[in-house]
Amino acid sequence: MAWLNREKAPLQKGHKKDTPDGLWERCSECNAINLRKDFEANQNVCPKCDHHFPLPARERISNFLDPDSFEEFDADLRSPDPLGFVDSKPYKDRLDAMIANLKQNDAIFCGRGLLVGQPVQIGVFDFKFMGGSMGSVVGEKIARLYLRAAKNKEPAIIFTSSGGARMQEGILSLMQMAKTCAALSQLRDAGVPFISVLCHPTTGGVAASFAMLGDVNIGEPKALIGFAGPRVIEQTIRQALPEGFQRSEYLLDHGMLDMICHRENLRPQVSKLLSILKPFK
Repeated sequence: MAWLNREKAPLQKGHKKDTPDGLWERCSECNAINLRKDFEANQNVCPKCDHHFPLPARERISNFLDPDSFEEFDADLRSPDPLGFVDSKPYKDRLDAMIANLKQNDAIFCGRGLLVGQPVQIGVFDFKFMGGSMGSVVGEKIARLYLRAAKNKEPAIIFTSSGGARMQEGILSLMQMAKTCAALSQLRDAGVPFISVLCHPTTGGVAASFAMLGDVNIGEPKALIGFAGPRVIEQTIRQALPEGFQRSEYLLDHGMLDMICHRENLRPQVSKLLSILKPFK
């Protein structure tokens, strides 16, 4: 069975592709079969068709910031289940399972790091944690990030990937839309730039609040960005939507984004932007 370990594309039998576990990665867009190590080295972007797959938050931080420069803040914050919400299972049980499985307390990492030597305040959503939904803890961490950035005159950068407000926290979740925007206004008053990087997907209350309010809004290629999803809109208005509706390219054409940036170019591109958008002293 030594052939399993060879770095060679697997055999094809008709339309079936045999992909030994852990060694190969098949692209769902172009069906290309890539070595997993090449796929991961390319930041989860298909080397053949450039399709951007989800990137774990910790990996995004390590790829984007200078090595070993990230210092996490507010990692101990955890939602207290204020409404005692229960659907098919209690919200508390869902949180406990997520925390145990992912070894993190909520859907965003916030902290301080260096980007090409420049100090920045950074937040990165993790879609694996309840769809990256924004509850009271996520909103609080984002608000604190903006306030730290304003106080220290350090640019704020947030990578969003979210299904929107967290329904299990009801109105307390929706309140985070206003709270994050209020904190962002203090950042603006301090003359400190905010770069918003919208990844796939960025929807609901996150898209409808701080995520679209960057001094520069950057979309990753083909990311779904919008408030309600395309299927909901089509069912509501009973009309077919334009091709590519709510994807980054469509939003760029209609003035909702300032640019689209390939993942491998984000680090130098954001660094260049911050060299232009220097905080006012």
